[in-house]
Amino acid sequence: MNKPNIDATTVATVWHSMQTICREMRHIVKRTAQNYLLGQLQDLSVGIWGADGSTIAVPAGLPVQFLGTTFAVQDLVRDFAGNINPGDVFLTNDPYHGGHNCHLPDWGYIRPIFYHGELLFFTLCRGHQMDTGGSFPGGYFPNGYDIHAEGLIIPPIKVFDRGRERTDVVNLILNNVRFPDGVRIDLHAMIGSTTMCEKRMIALLDTYGKETVLACVKEMLERTERAVREEIRKIPDGVYTGAAATDDDGTVLDEQVWVRACVTVQGDEMTIDLSESDAQRRGFVNSVYAATYGNTIAAAILCFDPALADYHNQGTMASIKVIAPLGSVVNCQYPATVGASPVNVGTQVMEAVLEALSKAVPHRSVAAWAKHRGDYVFAVDPRNGERYVRTSFDYDGSGGAVWGFDGYQGLSSMTALGAANRGNVEETEVRIPWRMLRYEFVPDLTGEGRWRGGPGLRWEAVNEGSSGQMATGSSDGDVVQGFGAVGGHPSPICRTYLRRNGEDIRVKPHRLVDVKEGDILIKHSSGGGGVGDPAERDPEMVREDVKNGLVSPQAARDIYKAVIDPTTFKIDQAATKKLRPQSSG
Repeated sequence: MNKPNIDATTVATVWHSMQTICREMRHIVKRTAQNYLLGQLQDLSVGIWGADGSTIAVPAGLPVQFLGTTFAVQDLVRDFAGNINPGDVFLTNDPYHGGHNCHLPDWGYIRPIFYHGELLFFTLCRGHQMDTGGSFPGGYFPNGYDIHAEGLIIPPIKVFDRGRERTDVVNLILNNVRFPDGVRIDLHAMIGSTTMCEKRMIALLDTYGKETVLACVKEMLERTERAVREEIRKIPDGVYTGAAATDDDGTVLDEQVWVRACVTVQGDEMTIDLSESDAQRRGFVNSVYAATYGNTIAAAILCFDPALADYHNQGTMASIKVIAPLGSVVNCQYPATVGASPVNVGTQVMEAVLEALSKAVPHRSVAAWAKHRGDYVFAVDPRNGERYVRTSFDYDGSGGAVWGFDGYQGLSSMTALGAANRGNVEETEVRIPWRMLRYEFVPDLTGEGRWRGGPGLRWEAVNEGSSGQMATGSSDGDVVQGFGAVGGHPSPICRTYLRRNGEDIRVKPHRLVDVKEGDILIKHSSGGGGVGDPAERDPEMVREDVKNGLVSPQAARDIYKAVIDPTTFKIDQAATKKLRPQSSG
């Protein structure tokens, strides 16, 4: 068969059509899901893969949810050989047995896409469910004996067979979650997005023909690989190291868990070796290889030319090798618990890799983002008498600085890379019986630098529901700090308190605690790390930060070496020059 003669316009049209289809998938779930995590925060990922598992289109989502999906598709093709048909939909949340998932709350629906009887593509919609059974709702039980305590484990299984729902399978699954009506709605929302993808892809194939579409995909994968290899060539050959820790593993308390990265660059290839990381733990911070792989690749991408952001695919991964030895905290073995891994060890993987690469290419350095400060409350809403579980990113600080730019304000944790949104106060108060008291950025709760991290925040809310339990889940940052790069300061430590009868009770990450009616939950969530020496920050930028309440006049003087009048917000040029006589700023 002769190779189709494809022009640049056709390649671009086919490629961006597939990107648009994926974004439409997310939009469908956002508009139809009832789960706060899916509908409001968009804790979901979608994409398109080739019949061989090659990653093709992944324009938006959480890297930990989809960059390892190539392994899941390859296992699916192997395990269901001869039994993959048009109209099938597979469901899995299993991290171990062919699902290659990050943790149990993330359910993935995989649909094969056939064209004239030939399997050409797979599409996936993976999203965080409000409950997946287990010992504690939401899947964040810090003291599970093994992964079975964390919830229902679903290996790849058909929930639709040739277009017909397998109601026995679906009912079995729904019978093992606490909110079956809501989960059923979300199930159909996510499956509906894969149905739309199938229709759009068939229309694209009808318009351009199979050979042309496949040729365009092949061309884009090859272009991306060439571009990424060229980016790697720009990094000086050498060996670069980084390390990061989580506060503890949730079972063995107050003992840090370390991830260590050794990045070797040679020519146009990069090897990221995590072999020096800690052994897998008793607690729920362990990460399976597919999740580690996704976070590792995502971290490396951040140090490449941002013009490539919309074009990453299997070609990106061809020149990056990820080593994570079996039995380590970055490649754990069944039946290790993994509930907190996407944020805990997942964040540590990204921080360790980015710290290493920031040494290799300082002009592309990326500081750590804010630590996750989530909690998961399970209680009863007196307004309707029904149980609820609250899961959210709304309490997190902001992004870390990058070379040339301050950290972005108002993002969630690093492993989401901005794909997961914050909710709004009104929506939260409608859904759960907690009334907001404070939700604001506060001064001096970020990593200082020539480019500072995004600001930290203070969040307070009062429990107007019943007594219940709160798991502080995959939170972090009471002990460990996110790194600053090239002389920038790390993110400050965080704190969480329960105010009860006027007394502030400190609550650490990875714990399970009681909450009472009238308790006030208080979170001091730090911002991201800084990049560059703070004394080199433009005094005018410091003045703006003081005026906007993000930096105190005292910190401006002591850390940024800029003297700002706290009343007029004018720069005292003479005093500033005395503090930083060698500064070019």
